[in-house]
Amino acid sequence: MTATGPATVPVTAALALGDDALVLSHRLGEWAGHAPVLEEEVALANIALDLLGQARILLSMAGDEDELAYLREERSFTNLQLVEQPNGDFAHTIARQLYFSTYQHLLYTELAAGDGPFASLAAKAVKEVAYHRDHAEQWTLRLGDGTETSHERMRRACTALWRFTGEMFQPVEGLDADWAGLDARWQESVQDVLRRATLPLPEGPRTGAWSAGAGRQGLHTEPFGRMLAEMQHLHRSHPGATW
Repeated sequence: MTATGPATVPVTAALALGDDALVLSHRLGEWAGHAPVLEEEVALANIALDLLGQARILLSMAGDEDELAYLREERSFTNLQLVEQPNGDFAHTIARQLYFSTYQHLLYTELAAGDGPFASLAAKAVKEVAYHRDHAEQWTLRLGDGTETSHERMRRACTALWRFTGEMFQPVEGLDADWAGLDARWQESVQDVLRRATLPLPEGPRTGAWSAGAGRQGLHTEPFGRMLAEMQHLHRSHPGATW
């Protein structure tokens, strides 16, 4: 697939979507060697690689992908705060993945149906993201409707990350999407999964003063700085190195 040139691409939107994919890819990559079972380690690595591929295309649409990934400061990243949240235990990773992949699947489906600069990328990525969403959904059902312990840990994870979900539907400059409609469909989809998993819908706020949500404006949570330092360490330590 050939990316549209930077002059015709809404750079703000390309960076926002690219940063989402890059940061979540890195978080999922942190499970390498630590996943609960070998099969799951492979699955999480494959999802991380899919997201990394999306990030490379999107960041290339905005500029030099390596410079954008490894040489920007924290305040220049415009990813959602949800995707930068630490993996926590496995239930937290699954809750984060359920929330984000449901959003991404709905958004990419809408973008793929249009004729904007992200239509071709979205048309290809939506097939991958459908798998990501299904993977998260199956694990949510398995943990929520599993043992008393897995149910409680999944419930706590869904509640803890709930306040980060409203930010996903803030309009992004350069992205022509029905944000209110996407939010409504997201809530319907997630509520259905939680119901089937015997999990309650979290009651906390998703928007307003008691919610999170300034990643698009370059404000990030404390764990993001540590993650970024680790992600950029090799490139910054050996500038221009090749092998």
